[in-house]
Amino acid sequence: MNSIKNTLIAITLLLAITSVNAQIKKGNSFPNIQLQNDKNKTVKLNSYTGKTVLVDFWASWCPYCRIANKDLVKLYDKYKSQNFEIVGISIDIDKAKWLKAIKIDNLKHPQLIDPNGFDAKSVALFGVKGIPSTYLFNTSGKLIAINPTEAQIIAQIKKK
Repeated sequence: MNSIKNTLIAITLLLAITSVNAQIKKGNSFPNIQLQNDKNKTVKLNSYTGKTVLVDFWASWCPYCRIANKDLVKLYDKYKSQNFEIVGISIDIDKAKWLKAIKIDNLKHPQLIDPNGFDAKSVALFGVKGIPSTYLFNTSGKLIAINPTEAQIIAQIKKK
């Protein structure tokens, strides 16, 4: 009986360690995930390699996300022509509310959805603990900052 208990404990620890290691860290490349966009097309996240990319996790029901969207719209409008992209990843479960929020917030940057709330695969891969959460990738597709300041984002955009 003890060996079964010890085996279960070992498996549980191994799974816990594996899931912690699965989270993206600074220096890691874009995770190899594919999600649906707001036009029902499948998009590979790593297809944005070559640009400075801010990945933004949000949801229509999150008031702080909706406020942050206003700043993201301004940032995107100002820097989109400078090899910069913002990719929104919504964890909305209700796709209609997500689409409505995109329209209301006037989001023009790419929008993806992982419709499983905090149980979404992308949430686990990125280690999202709350929203909004942002992840800044350089043009090589490497993660350089988690929840960067606007100054950090602009400095990265202006790097040649």
